[in-house]
Amino acid sequence: MVTQPVPHDPPVLHRRAAELPVTDREVLQLGREVLAAETKALAHLVNKLDRSFSLAIHLLHDLRGNLIITGMGKAGLIAQKLVATFASTGTRAHFLHPAEAFHGDLGRVRAGDVVLVLSQSGETGEVVQLLPSLQKLGVPLIAITASEKNTLGQAAEVTIELGKLGEACWLGLAPSTSTTAMLAIGDALALVLSRIQGFQPEDFARFHPGGSLGHKLSHVEDHMRSLAECRIASADETVRQVLVACTKPGRRTGAIMLTDVDGRLVGLFTDSDLAKLIEQRNEAALDLPVDKLMVTKPRTVLEGSKMSAAVEILAERKISELPVVDVAGKPVGLIDVTDVVSLLPEREAESGKRNSDDGPTTIRIFPES
Repeated sequence: MVTQPVPHDPPVLHRRAAELPVTDREVLQLGREVLAAETKALAHLVNKLDRSFSLAIHLLHDLRGNLIITGMGKAGLIAQKLVATFASTGTRAHFLHPAEAFHGDLGRVRAGDVVLVLSQSGETGEVVQLLPSLQKLGVPLIAITASEKNTLGQAAEVTIELGKLGEACWLGLAPSTSTTAMLAIGDALALVLSRIQGFQPEDFARFHPGGSLGHKLSHVEDHMRSLAECRIASADETVRQVLVACTKPGRRTGAIMLTDVDGRLVGLFTDSDLAKLIEQRNEAALDLPVDKLMVTKPRTVLEGSKMSAAVEILAERKISELPVVDVAGKPVGLIDVTDVVSLLPEREAESGKRNSDDGPTTIRIFPES
């Protein structure tokens, strides 16, 4: 009798499971042992952290040049990640490959720099070979290593000791616990430094312009469609006059912003409003003043607001267009949901494309040119 696979598991997993020399329970136990070993090492570091960490922060706070981070092998990969962390939290940082340093890359190091060196043993050949050259350049060295008594520890101005760590690898060979510890200490240095230096959400947004978090921390002016790209008309014109006058090349917005005689925003007429007239075969309404059919008192966001505020309104109200106005209530641009859909929670992004009782939702009935 052939046992059928569990429906939610791909068949390939069952074929492979039969080949494992251990049970699923044993696999999970082995995985938990690795996590427990690394967790224990981090807990040990919490209590081991001492004045050397503070001295390292002093050096980094006084940094006038760049932070150069170096390491070999797995430690080098951790160094590259830390470069990204320091750079994104306000500290200019670059990676230096120890072997490439002897073939010209040492020219990246200048007076005023600080070098952070990662090596658990402190005896890595390429790292040890590099130390005399760094000392000749007169740059301070911060070491993250097992002991201040190894070669690296003795050469550094500041040594943050990790202590003797047993690797989580069952052979005790593959860097795992040690690299986790290096990463944690490096993150601690970067984040404590950024906090001391007053790094703010606005700074984070400046260094992360392409990410969703950076977008939310940026301002509405960074993402809105400018007034020149928007459709604007007077609220005392007819629907037909508004539609004829408000033609724009390129990507069109799904709403027309309507203003009074003083230029203040008083309403929106959306593609979905027009669709309703067509569905109702109400052609006579096209010659009515648009203020009789527009959405009055539409939700708006003030210029200078954070993008997170605009995203929250779009998501909560399930609307597709959000006018941006100045303090006088005059439109200065428009946030279109199609431009920021990636910033919305997944469910809200989907529901924002449908009609809602909470407010107008655009149905695009015209092809975009």
